[in-house]
Amino acid sequence: MDYQYLKQFLSEERQIVITTHKSPDGDAVGSSLALRSVLVAEGHNVSVVVPDQFPNYLMWMPEANSILIYENHQAEVQELFNQCDLIFCLDYNTLERVGALKSEIEASDAKRVLIDHHLFPDKNFDFSLSDTSASSTAELIYEFISGMSFTDHLDKDFAVCIYTGLVTDTGSFRFSSTRSNTHLVASELLKLGLEPAIVHQNIYDNNSLKALRLKGFALNEKLEVIANSKAAIIPLALKEKNRFKYQKGDTEGLVNYGLSIEGVEVAVLLSEEMGFVKFSFRSKGLIDVNEIARRSFNGGGHRNAAGGKLDCDINAAIRLVKTELEKIDYGS
Repeated sequence: MDYQYLKQFLSEERQIVITTHKSPDGDAVGSSLALRSVLVAEGHNVSVVVPDQFPNYLMWMPEANSILIYENHQAEVQELFNQCDLIFCLDYNTLERVGALKSEIEASDAKRVLIDHHLFPDKNFDFSLSDTSASSTAELIYEFISGMSFTDHLDKDFAVCIYTGLVTDTGSFRFSSTRSNTHLVASELLKLGLEPAIVHQNIYDNNSLKALRLKGFALNEKLEVIANSKAAIIPLALKEKNRFKYQKGDTEGLVNYGLSIEGVEVAVLLSEEMGFVKFSFRSKGLIDVNEIARRSFNGGGHRNAAGGKLDCDINAAIRLVKTELEKIDYGS
């Protein structure tokens, strides 16, 4: 990352758009809002644009109501991209991950800055802060702000946003991606007035009754252990989700229950939508679900956490997942 060039570029007022991937999660939203707060404090005009709706459990975050959802504000977003000088691309490694927003980014003459921690980033960015060993994009946003010497603008709201990204992408600091620097960043956030318990409550202790009942149904009726008890799948058909009035975010963390079963090394959540199925992969140790997601499910991510999507129904998806899981060498 050429910090000196960007410092010079941002030494005058700029029109900036911050983007992130489809189905934004805590890291995507937290990173975007944290970066926005600092750039606004630096005197820039900054908008956060996401491709589609983010989960309701993130709406409590500072300035979350300022986020523009492309699906709902296409004309306004197009105008922003027509006028902007700089586009930040957060928490995604390729423009394929932003859905319909890809065409707006490609049509813009603005420079692009990638800040991301996923494997195999594309090369079509003007500046890149890519570190696959980082726990989260939020951790890299803190590094970026430090590298740009913008730390005078850090406050409690910034800390809340960064901490949300850290907590959600590390599974509350338990995933293998958690490194010493992750805890060092968290320590610095505490100095800004961060209250970790409140963040945790807002993220994890706001389940709706219908979401809990959906998870209960999934675990009791749908979870299946296969591959000599080394893998678990949880397939949810669209009609089953509709029974519980499903909303985005209702199955957050569900795949981890499969991985928590004794002896299970890989877990997959299959979630059927209208005309396609989304996949969430989790694994332990050296089993690389990123490779599986890239090879067979039009996806990718990290070694132990990845996602994918196929245009098929839930039954075809189940058959394909089972075939792939049976191929894995689980060792002894």
